[in-house]
Amino acid sequence: MIINSIQAAIGHTPLLRFTHHQFEEIPEGSAIYAKLEYLNPGGSIKDRLGVYLIEEGFKQGRIKEGTTIIEPTAGNTGIGVALAALEAGLPTIFVVPEKFSLEKQALMRALGAEIVHTPIAEGISGAIEEAKRLHEELADSYLPLQFENPANPEAYYRSLAPELVEDLGEGITSFVAGIGSGGTFSGVARYLLERNSAIRLIGVEPEGSILNGGDSHGHEIEGIGVEFIPTFLNELPISCFATISDDEGFAMTRKLAKEHGILIGSSSGAAMVGALAEVASLPAGSQVVTIFPDAGDRYLSKEIYLREAY
Repeated sequence: MIINSIQAAIGHTPLLRFTHHQFEEIPEGSAIYAKLEYLNPGGSIKDRLGVYLIEEGFKQGRIKEGTTIIEPTAGNTGIGVALAALEAGLPTIFVVPEKFSLEKQALMRALGAEIVHTPIAEGISGAIEEAKRLHEELADSYLPLQFENPANPEAYYRSLAPELVEDLGEGITSFVAGIGSGGTFSGVARYLLERNSAIRLIGVEPEGSILNGGDSHGHEIEGIGVEFIPTFLNELPISCFATISDDEGFAMTRKLAKEHGILIGSSSGAAMVGALAEVASLPAGSQVVTIFPDAGDRYLSKEIYLREAY
């Protein structure tokens, strides 16, 4: 296949099937299918979102030539938006909490972005407020704000979800995925529900996230977890939330690397823990789908494959 831009390589990632032969928790005849989104050119699922946000911004007249894109991000959305903005010749500013992945910040800068830091104690909420302030100061700027923008779930409703049905049909038993902004989860869930109203929806969060009613506090698993309930989850018939500890998430991340050659980030490890618990509770013959959102090489400075604590 020959392409004329790197953005053309986004999407149509493979599904990796796990069966009882790889994980004894999976009943005979059942399977977990993991969508390998870390194989997108920017290294994460957020490449899909970046392209869609920029396309929609132009369609809505919010972006024109020279408009500066401002976005609060933990990193992957910034990389995805930067890829899309680069194609359109647009400058970018990303607001990132301090001490988040150095690799992701380096990649954003490599794509021409300016990074603005906010205190780590303020979390993503602090980054959102700072991004809004910068947007007010800079006249010709656009703030997509993935946490509120309906284009976020729509990006996955229109791209990732149809790929799942194309590969697996409409007999998916359960959809298990991490929740951060809620865009991926809600967009895919809505599409799948339209084709199978009985599908089980399992949201994955780290300890320190509030979806299961726990107290908000820091966690080592990056990319998922919320300090406020995403509006995108409203009215979704979510079966349950799986709350995964840092220990569980990082142990699975190491296991997938050492035993299966899958080099993914800790949110993917957490998603796999949730998917294994779900498939073990279902009858034989079930199909569970999960998502591996990003690659592990952007967390090497945090030694995610080495620390014995995990």
